[in-house]
Amino acid sequence: MQATSSFYSDLKVHDISISSLIGDKDNFASIPEDWYILVADIRNSTQAVKNGAHNQVNLVATGCVIAILNLAEAHGITVPFFFGGDGATFLVPSSIREKSLSVLDKHNKNTRKNFDFSLAIGSIRMDEIYNKNIDLKVARVKANEVLNIPVVLGNGLQYAEEKIKNEQFSEHFVANETALNLSGMECKWDKVKPPNANQEVISLIISGCEEADFSRIYSKIMATIDEIYGSIGRRKPISVQKLKIKSGLKRIKEEMKTKLGKWSFPEFVRSFMVANFGELYLKNTNAGQNYLQKLVELSDNLTLDGRINTVITGTSDQRRKLIAYLDKLENLKLIKYGYHVSQESIMSCYVKDMSTDQHIHFIDGGNGGYTKAANQLKLKFQN
Repeated sequence: MQATSSFYSDLKVHDISISSLIGDKDNFASIPEDWYILVADIRNSTQAVKNGAHNQVNLVATGCVIAILNLAEAHGITVPFFFGGDGATFLVPSSIREKSLSVLDKHNKNTRKNFDFSLAIGSIRMDEIYNKNIDLKVARVKANEVLNIPVVLGNGLQYAEEKIKNEQFSEHFVANETALNLSGMECKWDKVKPPNANQEVISLIISGCEEADFSRIYSKIMATIDEIYGSIGRRKPISVQKLKIKSGLKRIKEEMKTKLGKWSFPEFVRSFMVANFGELYLKNTNAGQNYLQKLVELSDNLTLDGRINTVITGTSDQRRKLIAYLDKLENLKLIKYGYHVSQESIMSCYVKDMSTDQHIHFIDGGNGGYTKAANQLKLKFQN
């Protein structure tokens, strides 16, 4: 294992507000040149969402994250990841690059077979980013007492995503025996209503324009979101009271196909029992209630990958205040943004151990929240 493999796990975890973190570039570290940006993005996800396949899109994107996290853990490596609703981006050391591509390729084959859509997969070495004078630095920060997240400044991840999603991009996949491991994947929750009846869910993506000082602008935006919506904990769209397990056979079947690539009777029975009786355990035992409280704290509704991607809940009045502020920044050509409003969020989960903090929960807005916000943002850049 190369010495740089521990780069991310060795980074200091900052215990300051995210707006303060972003506002000081000295908090960020350069990524080793022999690391790679790894991208897995669902092709034509906008059309898939229009066709009503949002749950499948979210399942497949979640599977990408879990495949890489399980692989990295097996090699004793911590890697930063950025979940986007219809795909994911990672920073990985060269020691696991080929195996990472291999497991994502296996996941892609299952996806094509079971859901009839495919992934754009590829990697770009960090020294290519630096040779093009593209900024990319990373930091770690505590989102709360049990969750820390990576924060990126610069356009490096977006450059890699656009290049890899290009139809002319090709990546050589080295055949190897590395198994696709999606253990821990749990997608049992129904659509989650906001904590309060007068609230809505907004999926928001904000991208700085080339001339802008990302550090200064993003710091002000995060501080303004805090001012309008409250802290990260207060604006999370997930609450224990609104969690409900979905027991439909279609949902169980889709999760099983994503996780295993095929039908499995034992897995079906297990999932059926969880779907029909799991809620009794979770809501009526001390261990279950503790897990649900940690689930809320470990829900990941903020991704900072060189853009601001967040799913938050609040009132329509709060949203109007935020949009008016973002419009001012957009008119000054400092940012562009896209958003989507829905009445619920959806959640998929990676659960290694219910009894500890070894679980994380990926949040997207209902009806294709991130995908629709990203499409709106893309149209603005095209225009």
